[in-house]
Amino acid sequence: MNSENFLLSEKIVSPSYVRQGSQARRGHEQLIRQLLEQGKCPEEGWSESTVELFLNELAVMDSNNFLGNCGVGEREGRVASGLVARRHYRLIHGIGRSGDIAAIQPKAAGSSLLNKLTNSVVLDILKLSGVRSVASCFVVPMATGMSLALCFLTLRHRRPKARYIIWPRIDQKSCFKSMITAGFEPVVVENVLDGDELRTDLEAVERKVEELGAENILCVHSTTSCFAPRVPDSLEELAAMCAKHNIPHVVNNAYGVQSSKCMHLIQQGARVGRIDAFVQSLDKNFMVPVGGAIIAGFDAAFIEEISKMYPGRASASPSLDVLITLLTTGANGYKKYLSERKEIYSILAEELKRLASAHGERLLHTPHNPISLAMSLDGLQATSDKAVTQLGSMLFTRQVSGARVIPLGKEQTINGYTFRGFMSHSESYPCPYLNAASAIGITREDVALCIKRLDKSLKALKKEGKAARSPSPLASQNL
Repeated sequence: MNSENFLLSEKIVSPSYVRQGSQARRGHEQLIRQLLEQGKCPEEGWSESTVELFLNELAVMDSNNFLGNCGVGEREGRVASGLVARRHYRLIHGIGRSGDIAAIQPKAAGSSLLNKLTNSVVLDILKLSGVRSVASCFVVPMATGMSLALCFLTLRHRRPKARYIIWPRIDQKSCFKSMITAGFEPVVVENVLDGDELRTDLEAVERKVEELGAENILCVHSTTSCFAPRVPDSLEELAAMCAKHNIPHVVNNAYGVQSSKCMHLIQQGARVGRIDAFVQSLDKNFMVPVGGAIIAGFDAAFIEEISKMYPGRASASPSLDVLITLLTTGANGYKKYLSERKEIYSILAEELKRLASAHGERLLHTPHNPISLAMSLDGLQATSDKAVTQLGSMLFTRQVSGARVIPLGKEQTINGYTFRGFMSHSESYPCPYLNAASAIGITREDVALCIKRLDKSLKALKKEGKAARSPSPLASQNL
């Protein structure tokens, strides 16, 4: 209610009670005013009542919620189900206009304000997480792979003759298919083995640039967050190489926002060389439903160019989800999540190392991967050819999700490209292994249960292997 309505209320209810209610309302409004003034994530998280009040006030600014509105167009924010309307806080119009996902909609001032504020708050979080010089970003209602494809399609207009994308190998389908979907030819550069780690082969990248010609290369497509034993690409060196040859550089930072190491690599890469855009997932970094990503960069004009490449309006759901989440956690709450993740990474590493030693295995030495860990499975491989893949099935049925078991020699064909040793980021990694990651939101209980169930599964498989190798009593008598 406004001040006039509060005065009228004093004629109905005791003025002292109404003034208390008015002061409480002003507390909510003060938080909203700070958000509108600063465009930054609040230091302390808001209560759910403040968030809902804010969203309801945004919704009444959209034409579909106007009292007495008469809509005679084809897109009037009509929703048949009240449940659906409530699920979206009656913010039905989405974001953007037909020619620009960042444009303001005349029919939807509230949804447009939501879009602008979300992008501003997310930009603040990217800076807080370590990329201090990022200039612009926007939330796009597509996951990481399609968001990368949008970046590549935008670069096509700047480099119409280019057909190749140089890609240091990472065995993850969506980032590979993003290049195919955009109509380009991936040039796969195998990684080099350094100890246990798989690292960027910078010399091979340089040779590919010279072989193909810089003018024929759309961009270098590098990666930060990845499964061990692969480690983040050498972003500083790649960025310097791209600057030297005037080649764009797009970084797949899928779940890298949660890692200060990954964000530092992006910041340093932009400082010493060239990074045109970096893309990160909303669900992996902010614990919201799948379906959104952030496209960010150091040249606001180029990021705006990407946003204008998106055809048509877009769903506001990913923007709404991440704004609600960040307003609720606040900057301090998000920093706490980041700190806890890093702390649990050390715990997970110690527990995996202990378990590996108990089973005659070892924790692979991958200090440059700040999120993912890998444990060898050589001994398990020796018990049976199928034991390694069977371990993955056992863990899944025992409700251990996210652990990846990587056998030797697997082949995978994607859009006509065959990868040997697929999932291990290498044609010939020396051992099978198991992955586990300390990602944002993980708890100590998750680690304890994972280790307990992994231990039981390994013991069961080794017992089966011994039984299979031992001759039966009947077979001994026959001998």
